[in-house]
Amino acid sequence: MTTAMVPDIRTLRIGVLCGGSSPERPGSIASGEQASKALTASGLDAELFDTADTSVHALNGRIDVALLGLHGLGGEDGKVQGALDTAAIPYTGSGVLASALGMYKPTFKELLTYNHIDTPRWIVVSPDATIESTLSVVRNTLGYPAFLKPSSGGGSLAAGIAHDEAQLRDLIEATKSDPYAEYLVEEYVPGLACTVGLVEIDGQVKTLPVHDVEPVGEFYDYAAKHNPDLRTEHCPSILTGPTTNSMQYLARRVWHMIGAHGVLRVDFLAGASGRVTVLECNTLPGLSEQGNLAIMARAAGIPYPALVQHVVRTAFTKSPYLP
Repeated sequence: MTTAMVPDIRTLRIGVLCGGSSPERPGSIASGEQASKALTASGLDAELFDTADTSVHALNGRIDVALLGLHGLGGEDGKVQGALDTAAIPYTGSGVLASALGMYKPTFKELLTYNHIDTPRWIVVSPDATIESTLSVVRNTLGYPAFLKPSSGGGSLAAGIAHDEAQLRDLIEATKSDPYAEYLVEEYVPGLACTVGLVEIDGQVKTLPVHDVEPVGEFYDYAAKHNPDLRTEHCPSILTGPTTNSMQYLARRVWHMIGAHGVLRVDFLAGASGRVTVLECNTLPGLSEQGNLAIMARAAGIPYPALVQHVVRTAFTKSPYLP
């Protein structure tokens, strides 16, 4: 973080970038549309751009700052961030390195382990490995139930629980029609899904209240994330103070561990045994008005329009060189 002068955002042309070609495109469009609407309703100059139709370099001279409402491959993994750096366009969220570390789960989990932060045990499913070899490794290291998910992806897309080898075989077979090149298998940790948001406000990183979700189904899947009838959520969390304090502390450690900037969301599972384990982090958490970040912000007394404006300002507080 730097103490650089933040311009008056009322004088800026704000480009809200969303869409793209990621499997998470629908959620990204929702983030972009709602954030853009909130900015314009506040009297700011905001224009929505779908990166599937408009290249970053085509934005040169058209915008003064990019508010990133992108999610997933090509938007959250450092690719767009590098293009914006090259085009000298200030942008919200983390830089190239932190974005890549946050997106690629095997490296992120290696960092967690190195820093003595609990994360479910895992193996990477190599695209070149046979299903039989993967099943053998899971049988001898993780056991069942096990959880399969993309190495680079979010929203619980292409993810699922396997209670035995037959189910894991089916899940791996199904990945052949998905756009993700690599997957990982984790130990399945039963527990309450929780998340902690962090956002920079007036030069200080604010840790938001813990948000928890009890899905109707077996886990917090894509359907539950997009249908409020399939989940029960609480913010602040129903968990005890010591547990939520631990999550907030760990979220701040993750922030510093990857070198995050501006905004971050860290996802956890709280096990019945008291185990608190980090699943992943999101360097560009969803910006929709009913999304987790906005819910946590409201619980902290930050209205949605103010949250979006705070995020815009963070584009100007990066260090002169951010990897």
